[in-house]
Amino acid sequence: MVTLEKNHTNLLDKNIMSSTQACLEWGIDNSALRKRIDQFPRGTIRKFGKTWVVTSEGMQHVFGEKRTSR
Repeated sequence: MVTLEKNHTNLLDKNIMSSTQACLEWGIDNSALRKRIDQFPRGTIRKFGKTWVVTSEGMQHVFGEKRTSR
């Protein structure tokens, strides 16, 4: 069993998601997210290869509460 220290990021956290998933959950188009990348607080969005990864906190900051439910 792996134990994470407090200062490590837990990639199993449901608040971390791909931009595609985030756009589905917030009911927005992928292009809307890409146009507003500069508005995300530091550390709430990052690009890995060709994929943007975002946090729920970053999405809420830029787009408000989720517009759709899962």
